[in-house]
Formats: sequence, structure tokens, C-alpha cells
Amino acid sequence: MLSTSRSASPTGTAAPSKTRRLPLLAALAAAVALVTAVTAPAYAAEPAPAPAPTTGEQADRGLPAIHPELDFAGSTVAAHEGRENSAGVFALASTQTPGLDVSSYQGNVNWASVKANGARFGYVKATEGTTYTNPYFTQQYNGSYNAGLIRGAYHFALPDRSSGSAQATWFVNHGGGWSRDGKTLPPALDIEYNPYGATCYGLGQSAMVSWIRSFSDTVHSRTGRYPTIYTTTNWWSQCTGNNGGFGTTNPLWIARYASSVGTLPNGWGYQTFWQYADSGTFPGDQNLFNGAYDRLQALANG
Repeated sequence: MLSTSRSASPTGTAAPSKTRRLPLLAALAAAVALVTAVTAPAYAAEPAPAPAPTTGEQADRGLPAIHPELDFAGSTVAAHEGRENSAGVFALASTQTPGLDVSSYQGNVNWASVKANGARFGYVKATEGTTYTNPYFTQQYNGSYNAGLIRGAYHFALPDRSSGSAQATWFVNHGGGWSRDGKTLPPALDIEYNPYGATCYGLGQSAMVSWIRSFSDTVHSRTGRYPTIYTTTNWWSQCTGNNGGFGTTNPLWIARYASSVGTLPNGWGYQTFWQYADSGTFPGDQNLFNGAYDRLQALANG
């Protein structure tokens, strides 16, 4: 907070010239502080994220080097849960709004073509862990916006590498923000099967819930929005004990490659987004927002 206090003016006999400089120096310091306050980011400063393990530390802890260019929303789903026939999903188009999600895997996206083919929203991978940023993020995130899509950013979680708050801070600082412009979806957390080892990243169920809570609360404190949670019912049941504590605050982005969403994780009565296929009309993964376009706009506006 900017202080409004000032040093008292000298009284009585004139002070030596060196003493008379002190009020001037205080005024200059106050002016610098005022300029700093005006140009500071809108969000309160957060502590720097904990550093990610070095290659040597990863080896000591049995953690392999990451390959973030191969990690994206759903990159582990089919291998663990398979694919069913999703034919007929677009029969829901009258009450659902089509969209997609992309990552560096898709490279530069032709957003004009995507819009022409019917997409109305998109999620774009921004970050992973506390070291990776998608090199195509600017083209994908700004390009989708410029083409008229409502878009949002997502983070691929690595809960065994650093804390939830550290990864949330990295995410928000590198594309995972939000503004009430009617074109920005809530930031999203991609929490799914571990592409590097044990399904639940070596965390017990209560520890995993605490990690997700820390991530969610940090995003909320930085952006004013609770993040959308991307997951599958099977992973959520196994790794959080089917925790029901997020349904009242966090929109659900469910992944299931089939003709219906199936049983949802505990705590959610409905899905907000459904990733129903990992290929199709649009680049990347195929999604539906559970509602008409005006409801998607309402979600973007908070």
C-alpha cells in the first residue's frame, strides 16, 4: 500500500542545508513509489515458483525428463480408457456448442478455417510444470480470439514436480489469466494420467486433493475465477478418492471418447465441457460446451 505520510517540516531556526534535503528526498521517493503503483500488474505479487528439479535431481528422485510437446489434454486418456464409437454426438448440436483444444502438437492453426467449420470456442495449452511454455501459444491464443472464437488457456499438471501453488503461479504468469471481455474462458487445469510413471504421480488421495485445491485457490486469488478442471471419471476416482469438494466452484471438463459422457465424478451434477474425441473435424481434440452459445458467453463473462 502506498503510504501518504510525510516527514514533518522543520520548525524554529533554519536547519543546515544537508538537513533541508531530507524532505526533498522523501518527496522523490514518494513519487517513485506512486509511479510504481500505477504501472504495477493488476494482481498482487506472488512468491516465485519453486524451481523445477534439475536433471540430476530428477534422476535422484527417479523422475524422468519431461516431454511437454507430447503432453496435452487427453494425451493419456485413450491408452488408459480406450475409445468407443462417438457417432451421433453432433445430434446434440442444437443444445451444445462445438469447440476444440490444441497444444504445440498442432503448431500454427488456421483459425479462419476452424471458425468456418463451426467451432465457437477453443482451449489452448499454455504451460506445463514450472518450466514449459507452449511456443505456439501466442498464435493459437490470439489467433482464435481474432477469428471470433471464445478461448481460454490450460495448464498440464505435474503434481510430483512442484506444488500446486507454484504451478498455478507459473501458469497465470504465462498466459493463464482471465478478463471479463466476453471472449475469455476460465483458466483450466488438465489433471490426468501421469505420462511419466505412476498413475497418481506418487501422491496419496488426500495429498492429490490438497494439490488440486492449492492450484485452484491460487488461480482464483490471481484471476478472480476458479479454474475449469479437466479430468476423467476413472482417474478422479482412483487418484482423489472420488472427492466431491470441487463441484460447487470449478466447472468440469470431462474426457470420455464415446457417444455419451457416462458417469461424472462426484460433486458435479453436469459437465460444462466434454472432450468426446481426440480427432475429427477440428485440429486437436473435439469438444462440446454443454449449452447454447449465449450460455458460453455467460460463462466467459463470469
